[in-house]
Amino acid sequence: MDGRQTVTFTKMHGCGNDYIYIDGAVNRIPQEDKPAFVRRFSDRHFGIGGDGVIFINPAPAGESDVDFEMEMYNADGSRSEMCGNGIRCVGAYVWEHHLTDKKELTINSAGARKYLTLSASEQGGKRSTESVSVDMGAPILVPDEIPVALPASAAGEVSSPDPLLPPQVTIKAGGMDWHASCVSMGNPHAVVILTDDVDLASFPLDRIGPVFETHPVFPRRTNTEFVHIDDSRNVHMRVWERGTGETLACGTGCCATTVACALNGLTGDEVTVHVLGGEVCCRYDREKKRVFMTGPAETVFEGSMEL
Repeated sequence: MDGRQTVTFTKMHGCGNDYIYIDGAVNRIPQEDKPAFVRRFSDRHFGIGGDGVIFINPAPAGESDVDFEMEMYNADGSRSEMCGNGIRCVGAYVWEHHLTDKKELTINSAGARKYLTLSASEQGGKRSTESVSVDMGAPILVPDEIPVALPASAAGEVSSPDPLLPPQVTIKAGGMDWHASCVSMGNPHAVVILTDDVDLASFPLDRIGPVFETHPVFPRRTNTEFVHIDDSRNVHMRVWERGTGETLACGTGCCATTVACALNGLTGDEVTVHVLGGEVCCRYDREKKRVFMTGPAETVFEGSMEL
């Protein structure tokens, strides 16, 4: 970057899944400089600290029915297609910063549209957001579109998975076989249901998660959720996010977990996902084949930084 530039930002989180939010219409950073910018300021010791950076941009040209664009980066500077907690915070940001007066929004992220409904209020000119609900769209269960490369049989053939169920893979890590249901919510996920004898709190996520993330069956890497089922309406989850590591929450991961649990007959269609940073409520509408997610979006602080 040439010269001295001051960038304004807002630190926000959804259930502890925290990002640095930047108004892209005000702060113009060259596209080629963004990965390095993200790595520098996501650093929790030498930067602002966060699971990544999200730029909130004007709607893409020619998309008059879209309100804003979400441009998301993981902490390692890599682009990501979608973040459920992040997009809730985008909705809260544009409302609280008076960038819109609408409480029903359409946000474009990596070409996919998501539909937000804000539970928000205004008093004395100050706006606040209680929660944000997001129509996350249809889960993707087609292996090539997730993407996941299903292993071939001994005969060299790949069996066709049930199109109504998440495709299954088995990953060897830490000397054990882990069975995962694969789902895309605009980004790839592998959902591992833990048996009752595995303690989720002490689960070695830092050893097992990276094996999943970089395993060759996931050509674009993957996010991985490790899940303990409490009952038909409640699960506990820890998540390893590609490009970031363990985070306190993952909105798309909560959605993928709900889909995997519901379609595999392990829970009902409405699930409260308990993550390290709070709770996210998800509902899989079988008739519409869409996932709806509701959760908080909170501001931590605002500031500026000199590049």
